[in-house]
Amino acid sequence: MPICLENIILIILSMALVTYLPRLIPILLLSRRKLPPQVGIWLSYVPVAVLAALLGPILFMPAGQIALHPGDNPYLWAAFPTLATALFSKNMFLTVLVGMICIALLRMFV
Repeated sequence: MPICLENIILIILSMALVTYLPRLIPILLLSRRKLPPQVGIWLSYVPVAVLAALLGPILFMPAGQIALHPGDNPYLWAAFPTLATALFSKNMFLTVLVGMICIALLRMFV
């Protein structure tokens, strides 16, 4: 069955709806309300939890099993100088640059 233009447009609109509706509903419902301080504190941990959930698997299990050797897992070893750069410099550009250089060097030499 060939995919026609109408189907493609319908798919794109459906994807937009599924993407933006979960973001729009809380904004519309909660934008005029004052949240309790406990909720604000709880929500402040969400970005850290999401970042940990994204980084954890690739840093410790890039091939689906635990890998700690630099030859098997350059991401873990590149994370150390990258984290140090982030903590000391607080500069996003420099942190990304150090991470990219570390990965490139580890891939080249290990």
